[in-house]
Amino acid sequence: MEFPRGFLWGTATAAHQVEGNNVYNDNWVYEHVPGTIYAEPSGDACDHYHHYADDIALLADLGFNMYRFSIEWARIEPEEGEFSTASLEHYRRMLVACHEHGLMPMVTFHHFTSPRWLMAHGGWEGEGTPDRFARYCERATRHLGDLIGAACTLNEPNLGLLLSNMGIVSPPSPGQYASWWLAASDRLGTAPDRLAPFVFAASDRAVETILAAHSRAVDAIKSGPGDFPVGLTLALQDIQAAEWGEEMAADVSRSINDVYLESLRGDDFVGVQTYSRLRVGPKGPLPPEEGVELTQMHYEFWPEALEATIRYASAVTGIPVIVTENGLATGDDSRRIEYVERALHGVHRCLTDGLDVRGYTYWSAFDNFEWMQGYRPTFGLIAVDRETQVRTVKPSARWLGAVARANRHDRT
Repeated sequence: MEFPRGFLWGTATAAHQVEGNNVYNDNWVYEHVPGTIYAEPSGDACDHYHHYADDIALLADLGFNMYRFSIEWARIEPEEGEFSTASLEHYRRMLVACHEHGLMPMVTFHHFTSPRWLMAHGGWEGEGTPDRFARYCERATRHLGDLIGAACTLNEPNLGLLLSNMGIVSPPSPGQYASWWLAASDRLGTAPDRLAPFVFAASDRAVETILAAHSRAVDAIKSGPGDFPVGLTLALQDIQAAEWGEEMAADVSRSINDVYLESLRGDDFVGVQTYSRLRVGPKGPLPPEEGVELTQMHYEFWPEALEATIRYASAVTGIPVIVTENGLATGDDSRRIEYVERALHGVHRCLTDGLDVRGYTYWSAFDNFEWMQGYRPTFGLIAVDRETQVRTVKPSARWLGAVARANRHDRT
């Protein structure tokens, strides 16, 4: 498998999952209220905030040529209209470190977490949120844009719809608020029916708000210094119809994929983020079949999903594709290599058929904080001892890094 010259080989992180002690954002609140649905708090995480220089050097040494990371809105704008030059300088130093080590930095401006103060303004259903987000993007780009290699405005804005459709997480409804939701609303200074976190954004109003925020953010980012592609990433599953499920599968795809994909047709790229398939029957999504291999996230081991979602995203948007997340949560690193190898075969078939696929990014660089699941799932190419913060490179990291360095892989 030969890959095109200039193909991006990356790995990724998100600020809240690796930096540690992001105390100004809304997620920190959800982790600490009584009755929380989070298995554990994020705490120090991987302390990437202080270890970034060594971490970036390690990724480059392994053979990658791109690093996707997010900047934390709540650090940059801890109170509305009050921007932290110190935080912006921190992220500028991260960008400089990427360039010094030959890594193209792809910056995500929002990866699930929002400033606490935004929740008091209606969160991701608030009328003023698109303008507030665009203001933050403009300010960050003004300080960082000359060093950014590519940008993602928002990470997986369709996740709320996806989780809701799958019956995994649903936005609380009036009269059924859990204790943690009530406590979080009180702590964030808003009413329970006005609390609208990003990962629960599944209402029509939330979809409209997010799409407007993306559009305005693109304009804000492109108005700043630098000349780099800007896109959005989506959580895409290979939606497959089981017996008698064709009509329902089409409905599910329209609701969680198409409304977003169709809005991106003027963007520079779409970020495809895929982990498994979703089987749909006549009444809706189905659980994995009995006896199939499951990941630590309890979904099916199905690396072939990536090829299907690349083809789908390319067909609907007509714009270039970058795989911005793909990976496996497992305690068996040999299964991670198997998963990625099969996924890359699918990427290569897409390229052979003439699809414009610009890169492949593994999620994630490190074993990190996996949101409500805490630190139990291990996606990382690199293990982290959170007591000592010692990094241990896994065989999968050296294997994928060698593929990246050679820009080719001999089929096995």
